[in-house]
Amino acid sequence: MNLEQKVYKKLLNVPKGQITTYGDLAKAVGLKNGQRIIGKIMKNNPYPVLVPCHRVVMSTGKIGGYAYGKHVKMKMLVDEGIKITNDKIESFDKKLFRF
Repeated sequence: MNLEQKVYKKLLNVPKGQITTYGDLAKAVGLKNGQRIIGKIMKNNPYPVLVPCHRVVMSTGKIGGYAYGKHVKMKMLVDEGIKITNDKIESFDKKLFRF
């Protein structure tokens, strides 16, 4: 299994209505300081409907990027019950999924 597959498989554990960070996902697959690598992997996700890369956000609680545009990512998160104000997750710690 290559790194991308490991990341996508691990991300499948994040349930609807919760989020994880690029850094936490990197640590979950054994990468130290691998946030940028995770971002690149998320950007190239060939299965965006099946692998919920929209649930990966910055450690500050900010939304971060999305291949289909930030507005699409925010809508998907809001549709899952996540409240966002000024591009930032409300109740960030309560919504954070821990691996």
